Amino acid sequence: MKDVRLELRNRYAINMLLMFVFSALLLVLFAVGQEPVSERVQAAVLWIVILFSAAIGLGRAFISEEERGTVLLLQLNTRGSMVYAGKLFYNFLLIFCLNLVAVGAFVVFLNVNIRLPGLLLLTLFLGALGLAGATTLLSAIIARTASRGPLLPVLLFPLLFPLLLSVIGSTRSAFPNGLGWSAAVDELLALTGFAGVVISASVLLFDYVWQD
Repeated sequence: MKDVRLELRNRYAINMLLMFVFSALLLVLFAVGQEPVSERVQAAVLWIVILFSAAIGLGRAFISEEERGTVLLLQLNTRGSMVYAGKLFYNFLLIFCLNLVAVGAFVVFLNVNIRLPGLLLLTLFLGALGLAGATTLLSAIIARTASRGPLLPVLLFPLLFPLLLSVIGSTRSAFPNGLGWSAAVDELLALTGFAGVVISASVLLFDYVWQD
C-alpha cells in the first residue's frame, strides 16, 4: 500500500511505462504500415514491448528505498518476507495493468482481433506473475550496486527467455487463426511452473539478499 500511494502521488513508473508502450507501438505501426503481419509476429511484438517496459519501470522497486534512505527502517521494523510480498504484489499489479493497457493499445493501433479473450487474459495474468517474481528479486539485488540502471535488463532478459517463448505461443493461440485452449495448455503449464519456481526461489533467497 505504501508503494501504491507513493506511485499515485508522483506517477513516475506509470508515466514512464505508458510513454514507452505507446511510443513503441506507434513505431511498430509506422514501420509496418499497411503490410499484413503474421499472428506470431504480432504476439512477439506485444510481449517484447511489455518485457522492455517492465525492465525499465519495475527496477525501481528497491532503488527508491535506497534513495529515500528507508531500507534500514524496513529492516528494523518488518520481516524480509513481508517486504518481498509487498514489493511482489506492487510489481504484479503494475505490470498486469500495463499488460491490459498494452493489449488495448495493440488492438486499436494494429487492428488485431482476439478470438479467445479469456485465454489472453489468463496469459497476461500468468505472464505478469512470472515477470513480477523475477523482477522483484533482481531489483533487490541491483539496488545496492553502482550500475543500477543498465544492470536489470542485462540480468533479466536471459532469465525471462523461457517465459517469452511461452507467452508468445499462448497469446498466438488466442488469435483468430490460433489453435485455441488445447494448443495453449502446455504454454500455460509452463507459465505456471515458471512463476512458481521463480517466486519460491525468491522467497528462499530474499532474506539473504535483504539482510546482506
